[in-house]
Amino acid sequence: MCLADKGYQGSAKIHPKSRTPKKKPRGAIISAQDKHLDRQLAKLRVIREHVNRTLNIFKFLSDRYRNRTKHFCLRFNLIAGLYNYELKLPS
Repeated sequence: MCLADKGYQGSAKIHPKSRTPKKKPRGAIISAQDKHLDRQLAKLRVIREHVNRTLNIFKFLSDRYRNRTKHFCLRFNLIAGLYNYELKLPS
């Protein structure tokens, strides 16, 4: 499933299982049900956005990768492992 924001409204044509929030129609109001669904979608998206932000702290992921591409997966998995290990540590 692909969760996206309002900027990706046309992604449903390419990826049928994508979910995007409903835009307010011009000159009208958005229904209460659509507003509720948008908030549920936002709650799911914010988790992924926080993980992406945390992983982008590493320069390796935020800049252009200039090394051998076969090493990229290994290095990414190591960084993800460090992130998961940090989550399990007691506060």
